[in-house]
Amino acid sequence: MDLYKGYLSDVPGIIVGHAQDFVGMTGVTVAICEKGAVGGVDVRGSAPGTRETDLFQAEKSVDRVHAIVLSGSSAFGLSASSGVMDYLAEKRIGLEVLGQIVPIVAQAVIFDLGIGDSAIKVNWEMGFEAAKNACAEENRQGNIGTGTGATVGKILGQEYAMKAGLGSASVKAGDLVVSAMVAVNAIGDVFDFDNQIIAGALNPQGQGFLNTAEYYKKSTVQMENGNTTIGIIATNAKLSKAQANKTAQLAQNALARRIVPAHTAFDGDTIFVMATGEIESDITLVGILAVEAMEKAIINAINSVKN
Repeated sequence: MDLYKGYLSDVPGIIVGHAQDFVGMTGVTVAICEKGAVGGVDVRGSAPGTRETDLFQAEKSVDRVHAIVLSGSSAFGLSASSGVMDYLAEKRIGLEVLGQIVPIVAQAVIFDLGIGDSAIKVNWEMGFEAAKNACAEENRQGNIGTGTGATVGKILGQEYAMKAGLGSASVKAGDLVVSAMVAVNAIGDVFDFDNQIIAGALNPQGQGFLNTAEYYKKSTVQMENGNTTIGIIATNAKLSKAQANKTAQLAQNALARRIVPAHTAFDGDTIFVMATGEIESDITLVGILAVEAMEKAIINAINSVKN
């Protein structure tokens, strides 16, 4: 398997754009498929902030999505999709309904309020700007777009938390390409492929990490809302909506492997899928590559900030 440049735009037809505010420490990332992609979603966390996820159910009539938005600012950030919709409508990208163009735009958000100036939130303008900035050449990771205000290791509060960000990765098997992009904003710790913590709650008693799961077993501290890891899998595979949903489910395995704990009652962990339908492929292979790409993207979300 060969690595591409490591971005969603490794999948032909997918372009990515970002917008952010470094005073507010929040931002938006948008993935656009002008021709429309078969979409899927899996919402695994119990405290999600999302838009249009019902459309991805196999029995729903809309079978194409034109953009997926990831943003900060918690539920306030859902307004970004309106900006993306208006930009796409201006470009006449979307479904034609009774002579009108209706872009199909879905979204998930992370909680990053209070990392910067919380008076500055993701809004319509930031969504419009991110869509306007979208291009195939974009390849930034770390403190960009939705990763601007992302943090991890928050069991003891932000004082002992670490900065995280936006990560991406791509893998290839023959002509099949599967790419992942993720904003890591977890209460837990992030582990590398050697199962060593590379980011998480800092140990207040000295150097190193606290190990959130082990600490939680022994303490009376309670988890709080304010977490959530959200991401996108893009592929050139030909998938049905049901298969795209299954791919999203499988990609959540990457979160369970690299982030501990994940999928808690206080997370909104959500993975979207965009399939452009160019390559016939086995759904199991797509799922295997999706997990691999997402695991690498999670680690890159940490390493791109450290570097």
